[in-house]
Amino acid sequence: MRTSLVALVSAMALPLWAQEPLPIGSRRELFVDDHLISEFKGQATQRLHHPQPQEIAIVHDAPWEGSGSGYHSVFKDGGLYRMYYKAWQLEVKEGKIDTSTHPLYTCYAESDDGIHWRKPEVGQHEFNGSKANNIVIPYGMMGKVNPDGGHPAVFKDENPAAPADAKYKAIVRSHKPTGLLALKSADGLRWSPMADAPVITDGAFDSQNLAFWDAESGVYRAYWRYFSADEKEGKKGKYQGIRSIRTATSKDFLHWENDENLSYEDSPEEQLYTNQIKPYHRAPHLLIGFPTRYIERDWNSASMKALPEREHREARATGSQRYGSAITEGLLMVSRNGVKFKRWNEAFLRPGIEREGSWNYGHQYLAWHAVETKSTIEGAPDELSFYATESYWTGNSSALRRYTLRLDGFVSIHAPMKGGELITRPLTFTGKKLTLNFASSAAGDIQVEIQDAKGQPIPGFALADSEPQFGDSHARIVTWKGGSDVSALSGKPVRLRFMLRDADLYSLKFE
Repeated sequence: MRTSLVALVSAMALPLWAQEPLPIGSRRELFVDDHLISEFKGQATQRLHHPQPQEIAIVHDAPWEGSGSGYHSVFKDGGLYRMYYKAWQLEVKEGKIDTSTHPLYTCYAESDDGIHWRKPEVGQHEFNGSKANNIVIPYGMMGKVNPDGGHPAVFKDENPAAPADAKYKAIVRSHKPTGLLALKSADGLRWSPMADAPVITDGAFDSQNLAFWDAESGVYRAYWRYFSADEKEGKKGKYQGIRSIRTATSKDFLHWENDENLSYEDSPEEQLYTNQIKPYHRAPHLLIGFPTRYIERDWNSASMKALPEREHREARATGSQRYGSAITEGLLMVSRNGVKFKRWNEAFLRPGIEREGSWNYGHQYLAWHAVETKSTIEGAPDELSFYATESYWTGNSSALRRYTLRLDGFVSIHAPMKGGELITRPLTFTGKKLTLNFASSAAGDIQVEIQDAKGQPIPGFALADSEPQFGDSHARIVTWKGGSDVSALSGKPVRLRFMLRDADLYSLKFE
């Protein structure tokens, strides 16, 4: 079950030795938040890491796609990687935004490795008189509901009670009436509505809204676009104010309850477009999101004029100045209860080096979600692949670039060569061995001391007994002079003390 924040806050008011220990069992724990951290000493700190750019994964240049294509859902399904996305064309004509080229569609692509993607002809929906396309959800009536085909979020339902005809589920925006529709599919290609009306109606929804099965809590969770300020009627519509994120839970995917806006530990109120929240597959008790930050910079500044594709930017601004002055980028946030999040205020995925197709409105929208793929370095372990949009709203196509990061590599405990120390809160574990996902320099290393709940070294596991760990591994077994077996401490309250020199610690797990 997910951590109770009330219990956590109450525990923090007690002396460290008297706190109820955190029961981590044998699950993998990442350092993306402060959950395990009691104190730092020396020059140890948390360090945010950034995905590294790779190749263009796919270009949305088909006649039924276009420059407004985006809102990708990506997940691994057995030996196949699946991708779903909106297909749209945006143009500026005579100072107006023209979206009349074709309606919004949901399209499908697939891959055997998450790197090389193809667009299969699924032969279901007509475009210009032909079904030779990869459209899987159309614009217009589907039974009694009216999906717009855009803003899709698709997932494979891991709920063991899910019926065979609803093995895959989707949340798609409805129009007339406005809201979110629940769709189902047996094969991920042929879709039908689960209800005759939207299942969520309170929101703005002009973004990628999503839902998924949370196995840790045994409920479906939905996250969607909302406006946190007071609603006002006006020329621009009902919803005005700060773009925020709202959540709810459901037992059946149709009836939603416990609605509330997300809150954050230490982050300012910002304009957030997408949310991209999902359980992290290697530590499913952690809900990790990649929201898009939207910010408008000074239209008349020298830096704005120096950014790439000024002609396109100025053309978009004739429709609305914010279409030219807005810039978007990807953030990182994490939660253990689904409502309160630790959001890193620094960018997780910056716009990057200036080039065509970058530093504009729609750039660096991260796909939902990261997936594990083979490394492009021969002999190296798997890595995480992320996908983010670029060349958005320029010409007749947009693109999706792949980025990579080491497994669990979002945030590390880092110390320079001068050294630093991390001490965890009291915890209990189950297992025989402690494994670390870490990296050091050739001269650096990590040592581990196991203490009792009051902070006293346990004989045989003191710092003086710890073998220095150096290298770069996803699962290094920690050893002491007496070996690696820690089973005698299983179930007992302990604290872990890490001494680092020119090293990064990403995660730990008791095997």
